[in-house]
Amino acid sequence: MIGVDAIKRIIPHRHPILLVDRVLSVEPGVRLTALKAVTAAEPCYADVPDDADHAYPSSLLIESWAQSAVLLAVWEQPNPDVLAGKVELAGAINDIRFERPVHPGEVLRHEVRMVRAVADTAILAGETTADGATVMSVGHFVVALRPIEALGPVPQNGRVKETTA
Repeated sequence: MIGVDAIKRIIPHRHPILLVDRVLSVEPGVRLTALKAVTAAEPCYADVPDDADHAYPSSLLIESWAQSAVLLAVWEQPNPDVLAGKVELAGAINDIRFERPVHPGEVLRHEVRMVRAVADTAILAGETTADGATVMSVGHFVVALRPIEALGPVPQNGRVKETTA
């Protein structure tokens, strides 16, 4: 079992956008199972009235699963430094199906499978369950690792260094 400290040594996500709490199992290059506990203390619930629907936002459900997918994609070549080395870029995600809403108190179980890996690009698929029931499935997710230099100027001291031609 791998906790948040180890996860942060693999991917660059930090609070409040780190949406994976634990990796239960990993078979590098093949599959990964991760957990995310949804709580009422999440930032997305800060301004939600008590009598409103507290369904976890679908965008955060997708993001949490995608972070689990990135963990699998980079497991053997981690890079938690977003200012150096290679960065993970989401290329596409499709065939997403939502089965039911998720609410605070539920634990998400993300199952991710490697469909194919070619050079620095991976295609992944999988599903998320809560209480044994599928809440979301993902047909394909493409993640590409690219050198930070290929993306433009590298931020220095929190600012983008301007270049002249």
